[in-house]
Amino acid sequence: MSVLSGKGALVTGGSRGIGKAIVERLTGDGAEVVFCYQHAEDAARQVAKETGAHAVQADLGDERDLARLFAEAEARLPGVDILVNNAATAEAQKPITEVTAEDYARVFAVNTRAVFLAVQWAARVMRDDGRIVTVSTLNTQIPAPGLTLYCGSKAAAEQFAKVAARELGGRGITVNVVSSGATDTDMLRGANPPEALERTPAFTALQRLGRPDDIAAVVAFLAGPDSRWITGQNLLASGGLMI
Repeated sequence: MSVLSGKGALVTGGSRGIGKAIVERLTGDGAEVVFCYQHAEDAARQVAKETGAHAVQADLGDERDLARLFAEAEARLPGVDILVNNAATAEAQKPITEVTAEDYARVFAVNTRAVFLAVQWAARVMRDDGRIVTVSTLNTQIPAPGLTLYCGSKAAAEQFAKVAARELGGRGITVNVVSSGATDTDMLRGANPPEALERTPAFTALQRLGRPDDIAAVVAFLAGPDSRWITGQNLLASGGLMI
C-alpha cells in the first residue's frame, strides 16, 4: 500500500515548477490530489492527465476563486488530509521607493492572504492527523534588494504556520514550512540574470541548483506519516546554500 493511500490533498499552484513536482510526488505516493492553476491551462491539463489529479482554475488573489477552490476540493477528495500552500507570485521586484499600493495589494493577496485563508479553511475541515505545509523561500533569511514584498509576504506566511501548529497540535495536525533555496524553475530564471544563476552553485554545499523534485521530496516527507513528530518548523531545503 502506498504511504498516502486514502489521503486527500489540495496543492495550490500545481501546473509548473515546484508545484507540479509536488503534485507528481503526492499522487505517486497514493494521495488523491486537487490542484489549482491561474493561467497555464495547457500545462495544468497535462499534469492532470499524467497524474490523475484534478485541476481547478483559480486566481488566489480573488477570494471568490479561493472559496470555489475549497468547495471543489471538499467535493472531490475522500477527505482533506493534506494542504500544500505552494502558489506564489514574485511580481513587483523593485526598490522600496518604487513599490506601489497596487503592487503591495497584489503580492500580499496571493502570497499572504490566500495562505491565511487556506490554513483557516484547512483548520475547519481537515481530518485529525492531517498535514499543512507552506512553501516559502530562503529569501526570508537572506533578503535581497528589490524583494521587499516577496520577503515580507512570505515571512508572514511562515508565522501563520507557527501559530497554527500550536492551535492544531491537539488534533495531531502538523504545520510546517519548507523554505526552498535556488531551485531551477521558470520563476527563478525570470527573476535572476543568467550570470547570477551560474555563480550560485559555487555557494551551495551540494554544488548545483535545486530541482523541483528536491523540494517535492521534502514536502512529501512532511505530508507523510513519518513526520508526525515535526511541527512548527521551517526546513531549509537549499542544498546547503545557507549552513
